Amino acid sequence: MQRELTAFTAALVLVTAPGPLRGQQPDSVLRRDLLRELVEINTSDSAGRTREAADAMARRLIAAGFPAADVQVIGHAPRYQALVARYRGSGARKPILLMAHLDVVDARKEDWSFDPYQFRELDGWYYGRGSADNKAGAAMLVANFIRLKREGFNPDRDLIIVLSADEETDGNSISWLLAERRPLVDAEFALNTDGGGGELIDGRPATFTVQTAEKVYLSFQLEVKNKGGHSSVPSRDNAIYRLSDGLGRLARFSFPVRLNETTRAYLLRSAPGRPATEAATMRALARRADPRAAARFSTTPTGNALLRTTCVATRLFGGHADNALPQVARATVNCRMLPDHSPDSVEAALRRVLADTAVALTRINQPRPSPPSPLREDVMRPVERLAGELWPGVTVVPEMSMGATDGLFTRNAGIPTYGVSAIFDDPNDVRAHGRDERVGVKAFHDAAEFWYRLVRALSSDVPQT
Repeated sequence: MQRELTAFTAALVLVTAPGPLRGQQPDSVLRRDLLRELVEINTSDSAGRTREAADAMARRLIAAGFPAADVQVIGHAPRYQALVARYRGSGARKPILLMAHLDVVDARKEDWSFDPYQFRELDGWYYGRGSADNKAGAAMLVANFIRLKREGFNPDRDLIIVLSADEETDGNSISWLLAERRPLVDAEFALNTDGGGGELIDGRPATFTVQTAEKVYLSFQLEVKNKGGHSSVPSRDNAIYRLSDGLGRLARFSFPVRLNETTRAYLLRSAPGRPATEAATMRALARRADPRAAARFSTTPTGNALLRTTCVATRLFGGHADNALPQVARATVNCRMLPDHSPDSVEAALRRVLADTAVALTRINQPRPSPPSPLREDVMRPVERLAGELWPGVTVVPEMSMGATDGLFTRNAGIPTYGVSAIFDDPNDVRAHGRDERVGVKAFHDAAEFWYRLVRALSSDVPQT
């Protein structure tokens, strides 16, 4: 294993990150260069460098001819600075908000095959923290603004890019803009690069998902306390054991299946592109809550998360000395609730599963549900047409995202939001937030082309053929 890892790392080092690639078109070179520049700015929360990334993208836009007054780096705190850039149109219609985020989840070099904050290209992939989540989206939006400016495109409405600064933590960046600088980001609707996407089945594009809803984020703290004592005279009332027993019961528990309009439509529309057995399972699930079909579909993490609320242990702490019985044991459990699942009922279910009054359960955050966005024909029609042009035979389906995005805040602010990442990937090999994060080279550039065509189609009074 070590020899394989060394060889892989060596191969990555041999790849030259900067500079144009032979045979690439100028737009592809620009997108790649922007992605490289963003990946190599560590914008994890611990580094606090989102302003640096926002400034870098602002310089690119101003150099391309955007007025400095229309390119603002702004935020609620010095560590959390977002980019808001406006492409001026005729004003015939309300603006469109185009969304991505600059911040990333922390990554440790020792956990990766290479430095996570060094951009690498290998075997048809771009590697690096944020390459998929969500610096690919940020690079696409900025590159397309520059392309449209160079071509002299005159939209019939303003186009607004917002690259937020803390989507991976508390979302205060976008929520502050909506509350305190609403005119800068107000729009008829929003398109989010951080939601939806394309699913590859056996390596071929099968479904193009449009995120219209998302699950709700809620975390709990579990804590057991007792008097402790000397480790030489152990007691059966051990705080770590009590907590571990409760977590074990939680690990074996599954919330019941709960489908909604979006997930039913997803199952029915996605089924034709799947293998026969899987397609039959999806149809059976969509028509009725068949326990056997649900069990089969839940064998993958993605399938399981689609069908139900999930709660999983994500952090663990216990004890204070090697030779002392623990006086406290603590765990964090993160839940992703279905939009129509109440926090009170989720908490009540956890208490029943833990089945131990010694385990104190408290909410860490206040959940923020957001209403699903309507399937607007004026948005969905060009999405479906352009997806068919770029990926013939692909099926466009609505999606409820398992993760949380800034779309939660824009929907709650009355701006319908549609996640159309357009990046195709294997749903069973998702590396966002994980080791050796990557995005496919072709998938990245194809998605950027989709976004270019979609923005033109939605901001032009000339019919798009």
